[in-house]
Amino acid sequence: MSDPRPTLRIVSGQLAFDELETPLYDTTFVVVDLETTGTSPEGDAITEIGAVKIRGGEVLGEFATLVNPGYAIPPQIVQITGITTAMVMDAPRIESVLPGFLEFARGTVLVAHNARFDTGFLRAAAARSDIPWPAFQVLCTVQLARRVLGRDEAPSVRLSLLAELLGAQTRPTHRALDDARATVDVLHALIARVGNQGVHSLTELLDYLPEVTRRQRSKRTLATDLPATPGVYLFRGPSDEVLYIGTAVNLRRRVRNYFTGSDTRPRMREMVQLATRVDHVECAHGLEAGVRELRLLLAHTPPYNRRSKFPQRAWWLTLTEEPFPRFAVSRTPTRDALGPFTSRAEAVEVGVTVAEHSRLRTCTARIPRSGHHDCPPAVVGGCPATAENRPLYIEEYAQAPEAVRALFSGRSDDILHAIESKIETHSAAEHFEAAARLRDRTVTVVRALRRTQRLAALTRIPELIAAHPDGAGGWHFAVIRHGRLASAGNAPRGVSPMLTVDHLAAAAETVIPPRLNPPPRTRTPTPTPGTPPAADLDAEATPTPVASDDPAYPPLHGALPEEAGLLVRWLEQPGTRIVRTTDGYHEPRLGAGAWLAWMERAEAAASATIDDPSPPTPHRE
Repeated sequence: MSDPRPTLRIVSGQLAFDELETPLYDTTFVVVDLETTGTSPEGDAITEIGAVKIRGGEVLGEFATLVNPGYAIPPQIVQITGITTAMVMDAPRIESVLPGFLEFARGTVLVAHNARFDTGFLRAAAARSDIPWPAFQVLCTVQLARRVLGRDEAPSVRLSLLAELLGAQTRPTHRALDDARATVDVLHALIARVGNQGVHSLTELLDYLPEVTRRQRSKRTLATDLPATPGVYLFRGPSDEVLYIGTAVNLRRRVRNYFTGSDTRPRMREMVQLATRVDHVECAHGLEAGVRELRLLLAHTPPYNRRSKFPQRAWWLTLTEEPFPRFAVSRTPTRDALGPFTSRAEAVEVGVTVAEHSRLRTCTARIPRSGHHDCPPAVVGGCPATAENRPLYIEEYAQAPEAVRALFSGRSDDILHAIESKIETHSAAEHFEAAARLRDRTVTVVRALRRTQRLAALTRIPELIAAHPDGAGGWHFAVIRHGRLASAGNAPRGVSPMLTVDHLAAAAETVIPPRLNPPPRTRTPTPTPGTPPAADLDAEATPTPVASDDPAYPPLHGALPEEAGLLVRWLEQPGTRIVRTTDGYHEPRLGAGAWLAWMERAEAAASATIDDPSPPTPHRE
């Protein structure tokens, strides 16, 4: 007998059953029916298994056996099935029967009438017998009948009624093999009906099952001409506006799913109702698709997408360009900036913590270059730059902003050491609540520093070319310039990788990062209501002019943070290799990366039980 298993084809180096376009006539089904002692898979047991293996309308084999449940069969069950305790006394137990059935059904689609009942008993029996349950694709003829037959034609979907309605050759008798044979006839009749509606493959049959409107299902033709390749898809509305943008490893399959009811989100159903066509952009691999999706979201801001549409709304913690710099929170990064932050409040919190331990001023007074800082001391909430009964001139004050710049760039972590020392001092004095608060604030600072430094490590490099295995002996390539994907391509097995690299680099987009331009002189904004003047981090101070030929750049060299983050995560995947680069790809030695272990211990301490009155303070190794 030929192997009944459906042919598998490789997609992106992996075998995935839901990616197969197996025709129904070439799909092998095993139709199974059980008789049991009751209705609970946990409390009752199987008394009989009957199964029929079919493909293309032909019966390939049958499996039938009684099963000893281990106890007497209840009289009401005997009355229904006719199976008595005496009949099963010498039958094998389920742990002996189940391996044979699983081998019989291996590699097929499991079919049952009310499949949840039958598979529930089989899975429970496998669990009790310590037998692994295979990842079967399951088809329920009850669900299929409810989709195909109207209520006027089939008021009930009981097997006996369906068998009579659809002209089954076998009459159900509440015996497993007879009922399985009747279910085979019902399945064939239902498949014949859906074939008239354009359902000809296993994938199309499974997509057909969810309940959707006729109008929604009729739009499946929008996916007909899409390729089965990675890419980005754009749903367009009646006025050709972009409604929704997404990515897929298989464009045709992913877009078709929107018309099958598999996505139950109300806004997606509404979007599909409005859609009139679907555009697409083919991509070399998933990384390129992700990057193009981000760029298209920014360009079109589609109403049905909820993320990544407004990167310009991020916040940055910046140092002002004035003789006595301080922190400001801005939408635009400057040369000395930390971010991006999704929350303005988080940026302010990080600024307060860093200013407090770097002696950076938080007062809002304008101080000329020839002036001095002389805020009066305060018991609580005073300006961190306050000196002891003396003014602070520009030469001495310059140490504070320089320490902040060194912290942001990763040239020094002295400020983090100062904060750690303060935490230990609180803990030694048994001021545990103060130590815990400062610990948690420091975790936020370290996380923000790492985010900026991790992205800046890539965006500062003029060109980096990397490769990742495609899983089939070939390579996916990315040409990255200043944190932007400049080119992408593949070298399948048998194609020269380095020749592909040379072609991709030659055709890659030229990336010239924008230089910082000095903004116009503006007045200092009024402080935010409810914020004490001594902690006003949101005021935009008047910047001093910067020479137009100044080569300074913002931390990310103008790259979109989300795109740079996507590229960094791709580069950090196991197996990714750097082919060549114009500069070393590394994070700063004294940057936040060296504090990740400390941050993990701090987060663990924060999540520890609050019943401990003296939680351990994390120490950096």
